[in-house]
Amino acid sequence: MSSNRLPRPTTPAGRDALAAILARPSSAAVAVDFDGTLAPIVADPEQARAHPGAVPALAALAPRVASVAVITGRPAGTAVRYGGFAGVPGLDRLVVLGHYGAERWDAATGEVRAAPEHPGLAPVRAELPGVLEGAGAGPGTWIEEKGRAVAVHTRRATDPQAAFDALAGPLADLAARHGLVVEPGRLVLELRPPGVDKGRALLEHVRETGAGAVVYAGDDLGDLPAFAAVEELRADGVPGLLVCSGSDEVRALAARADLVLDGPAEVVAFLAALAEHAASA
Repeated sequence: MSSNRLPRPTTPAGRDALAAILARPSSAAVAVDFDGTLAPIVADPEQARAHPGAVPALAALAPRVASVAVITGRPAGTAVRYGGFAGVPGLDRLVVLGHYGAERWDAATGEVRAAPEHPGLAPVRAELPGVLEGAGAGPGTWIEEKGRAVAVHTRRATDPQAAFDALAGPLADLAARHGLVVEPGRLVLELRPPGVDKGRALLEHVRETGAGAVVYAGDDLGDLPAFAAVEELRADGVPGLLVCSGSDEVRALAARADLVLDGPAEVVAFLAALAEHAASA
C-alpha cells in the first residue's frame, strides 16, 4: 500500500463511512488498538513497541480529525511508554484508554486517571499459580501482571494451543469465583473485571467528543466489543469504518470488518494515507 493511496473497503457500509470521513475529517473519531494493530505481536509482551511509522502517522492525522484514541487492555501508562506517545508534536490531544477504559491518559496533562481496583484481583493473583499447576499448564506458560487484570500466556509453551485449551476452563472457574471474567485472545487468557470492555470505552469516547463518524482498528477477540459498538453507532446514524489488522490466529474480526489490512505495517500506512487525504479535504 502506498503512503498516499487509501484502500477501498469491501462493504457498502465501510465505503459510505470512508466517504463521510473524507468529506468531513474534522468530525471523525479515530480509535485504534495497540498490540497487533499499532505494534507487532511478540513472544514477550514487555518487548512490544509501536511500529516505527505509528507515531508519525498518528501525529499527522490527529490535528485533522475530531479525536485520536488508543484503546488497549494494557495499563495506560505502559501503552504510552511502549508507543512513544508522550511529548510528540501533533499528539497534544491524544487519549489512551487503558485497561479497556478503566484508565485514561491524556497527552494534554500527561496524567493517568483510574477507577479503583476490583476486589477479586488480589485473591486471583494468590490462587493463580496453583491453578496453573493443577491444570498441567507445563513449561513456557507464564503470568503477566497487568495492574487491573492478570493474563496467562501460552505462546512460549511446547504446544501453545493445547496449553491454551487446557487452561480455558480452570481459569474461567477461578475468575467466576472472584467476580471476574476471562477474555480470550491470541494465545492469552486475561482475567479482568466484568462490565469493562473496548466497546463501552469507544462509545463513551465517541459521545464525549461528539464525533459524527468513527474509525476503529483492532486485531483480536477483545476488539469484538468495539466492533459491536461501531455497529451500534451505525444504527444510530453515525457512519463507522471497521478495520481489521489481520492475522492467521484470529479470523473473527476479519469476517466482520469493512477493511482487512496485513498487520501493523499496513494499518500504519492506512493511517498515514488517511492523514494525507484529510489534509486535502
